[in-house]
Amino acid sequence: MSVRFLLFTILLLAPTMGLFGQLRQEPAVLPTESGDIQGSLLIPQGIENPEVVLIIAGSGPTDRNGNFPNGVNNSLKLLAEGLYQNKIATLRYDKRGIGESTTAGMAESELRFEHYVNDAVAWAKWLQKDGRFGKLTILGHSEGSLIGMIASKEVNANRFVSVAGPGIPAGELIRTQLKEQPPAILEMANPILDSLENGKSVQEVPQMLSMLFRSSVQPYMISWFRYNPQNEIAKLNCPVLIVQGTTDMQVSETDAEKLHEAFPNAQKVLIQEMNHVLKPASSNKMQNLMTYSNPDLPLADGLLEVLTDFIQD
Repeated sequence: MSVRFLLFTILLLAPTMGLFGQLRQEPAVLPTESGDIQGSLLIPQGIENPEVVLIIAGSGPTDRNGNFPNGVNNSLKLLAEGLYQNKIATLRYDKRGIGESTTAGMAESELRFEHYVNDAVAWAKWLQKDGRFGKLTILGHSEGSLIGMIASKEVNANRFVSVAGPGIPAGELIRTQLKEQPPAILEMANPILDSLENGKSVQEVPQMLSMLFRSSVQPYMISWFRYNPQNEIAKLNCPVLIVQGTTDMQVSETDAEKLHEAFPNAQKVLIQEMNHVLKPASSNKMQNLMTYSNPDLPLADGLLEVLTDFIQD
């Protein structure tokens, strides 16, 4: 090995410079049967046993930073760095098959919702056994909220935070979203959703819906549809914080209220003019969507303060 290559390797592994000066960032790896899942660990310096937050990203090809193809917003990266500034450690990770965790990916027909839950549980246990941290908070964004609820119960997390988490089962959520399409779309989708919710796959899918209900994704949808967020949050035995933005076009204030009704002792906070990617945004659809690909836009005012107060309480 050449000296140049050795120095280059050392530089890659060294703590990186971030938004708030010297960031003590470490790579984290979770081995699984299908491959390694990659994560980023931020640890505030000079703090003994800091509180630690496991951040779980939302649905689809969303990576540890909150980004997706053609949509770099760095929402979860900014969240982690903001908590770091407030002396809170974080671990965020690329879900299996996403970003640097592509080697842990599986054939779509083999993937189940429980794989994501099991990965979150494994990361949480990893943090609990590490020895460098204090209390564990699990924070789930969007679909990650449901994953985080289930994982929090299994590992007895000290706290749970739902950020923009749906308050209804995924099948109902899809129906709600399809209502924005021409009525014929929902009419075609309803019997398919009914079948999947009953645990039965559908062989014949209209061409217009073939991408949404392709045969390879149906097993995942069946596994996902089994869980009702209201039932899962009600099982928790730890302090709960429900955070929802008022200009979120994907998850509504009604969802937050449903979660709160299921867990009345939870703290519910509405962040004014915060959208689904945690950025300040108006209710204008086009302007709102523009924030999905603006990494320079900061997080919505008040979000970090609410999270910090809850985590450090």
